[in-house]
Amino acid sequence: MTAAWRADRPTANLMDMDTTNSTVFISGATSGLGLALARRLQAAGSTVVIGGRRRDRLDALAAEYGFGTVAIDVTDGDSIAAAAAEVIDRFPSLDTVVTMSGIMRNEDLRSPDHIADALETVQTNLVGTIRLIDAFLPHLLARPSATLMTVSSGLAFVPLTATPTYSATKAAVHSYTQALRQQLVGTSVSVLELVPPAVATDLMGGADFGGMPLDAFTDEVMGLLESGAAPEILVENVQPLRWAERDGTHQQILEALASRGH
Repeated sequence: MTAAWRADRPTANLMDMDTTNSTVFISGATSGLGLALARRLQAAGSTVVIGGRRRDRLDALAAEYGFGTVAIDVTDGDSIAAAAAEVIDRFPSLDTVVTMSGIMRNEDLRSPDHIADALETVQTNLVGTIRLIDAFLPHLLARPSATLMTVSSGLAFVPLTATPTYSATKAAVHSYTQALRQQLVGTSVSVLELVPPAVATDLMGGADFGGMPLDAFTDEVMGLLESGAAPEILVENVQPLRWAERDGTHQQILEALASRGH
């Protein structure tokens, strides 16, 4: 690929996300990163709709924080389609979608017993992301300005060997996001990718990854969004993973992650 070839190609949209005046839908936002981001966006002035599988949890969060809510199971295509239709009908000003839903499972690849976890992880993290994008993108493309944010992981760039399918799905989300961004050049939709490092959440049932505090992570993410950082939202803690191949540290970090024994 020559510099001349690159120069005559359009560049990706780099529109800023308005954190203070957007209407945002976040899937998988009843806990962890999704809920933390929902609370911060709402506090900044945006209207926030959260999605999740548990109706009782959604109702409790609506009562506590005033979120809009919708029941959604990202492993079910019909559920995604119904949820998208409901959100768009109730919140026609929707201009931002965050595909936060994800699961993380330990797998022993020496045993075929891991396959059920692998399939569920692919269905949730990758297929669910693709289906969410398919369901909401026509609406976003009709908006004068819109943002679609996928959520990958630092483990997309250096895998955690204890969670191989999780790491692989996040690498796939990264690749899919890049292709989507390029396909949408010249449209009204800005495509961002949030790349979290290890963060102290209940993603794996409260297992201690030594991750950064959730509030510190969310503070940094909001600062990056407000500063117009794009197209990848990279907090400082994830930089070593993101650039491991470039920096020649990939194998070293891979072995260090494996030694944690998670």
